[in-house]
Amino acid sequence: MNTKALRVCDVTLRDGDHAMEHQFTVEQIRTIARGLDEAGVPLIEVTHGDGLAGSSIQYGISREPEEEYIEAAAEVIRHGKLTVLLLPGIGTQKELKQAAGWGAKVVRVATHCTEADISEQHIGLAKKLGMEVGGFLMMSHMAPPSKLAEQAKLMESYGADCVYIVDSAGALLVTETRERVRALRDALSDSTAVGFHGHNNLCLSVANTLVAIEEGATWIDGSTCGLGAGSGNTPTEVLVAVLKKMNLETGVDLFRLMDVAEEMVRPIMLHPTTIDRACLTIGYAGVYSTFLRHAERAAEKFHVDARDILVELGRRKTVGGQEDMIVDVAVELSERQTHAKAIQ
Repeated sequence: MNTKALRVCDVTLRDGDHAMEHQFTVEQIRTIARGLDEAGVPLIEVTHGDGLAGSSIQYGISREPEEEYIEAAAEVIRHGKLTVLLLPGIGTQKELKQAAGWGAKVVRVATHCTEADISEQHIGLAKKLGMEVGGFLMMSHMAPPSKLAEQAKLMESYGADCVYIVDSAGALLVTETRERVRALRDALSDSTAVGFHGHNNLCLSVANTLVAIEEGATWIDGSTCGLGAGSGNTPTEVLVAVLKKMNLETGVDLFRLMDVAEEMVRPIMLHPTTIDRACLTIGYAGVYSTFLRHAERAAEKFHVDARDILVELGRRKTVGGQEDMIVDVAVELSERQTHAKAIQ
């Protein structure tokens, strides 16, 4: 078992933004960020669900300006580090500089798992700004361990302090997680950390995180109440409790974290984090978890089954940034359905 210090990054106020349909208020950001900080969470991530500058018609418009969210969190985080996410092509160097000016100390630069080369400028700039950097290899189930290791080494060469295996679809089985984290740990230098970010669409997020830790991951993600895209993320409070039972220290006060989850997050949730048929389909078909609400809306509009949309998206190997294809698929399925009824 990995004995190095574990560093928890809570993504309630970023990945949870998807499940909140981008309707967090500034006061909710402030209250939850303060609670997480007082509970001793080392890294607290705050941005639109799709990262800096994600507020848009395509990805979903935030209720309030991004600057106000980040500055509100910066005001109350006293012990941990304010963290942001950036997807090159959505966020730019301009937004990264702004976020640093608003108080962000850590950035995770996220790319599709085979496109690490587009992160070079953003990782380099973040290091010049004095930020810690995590490289985020999204949809990691779509590439073999050897390919992920190559991509991780690229991010390391650009200056990343950590590189993550990101199970964006909640599709990885435990053995697959083990192989991928081990490949990164073997490929990277000892000074570069390995991280793991899980989703719970197959109910494996905690198990996958534990296996990742066994293989050397030290930056680990969670979200209070599991609030996140799809069926949600690894529940931070559950993960911390399990790690305490295993005598693995995170520095997080478990009972305080439980209180944040129960008293601050659960009351504002729009939907319970559950593995319903659509969420299960995401994990089964290997589809980007953030597609869930988009697929459900398209299914309702065009009178088709959301599962059929998600399975087709998985067959086409769609990735983040291709949200426009969701409606295209729904229209095609609707037309097929109409045609089938006409010839009956």
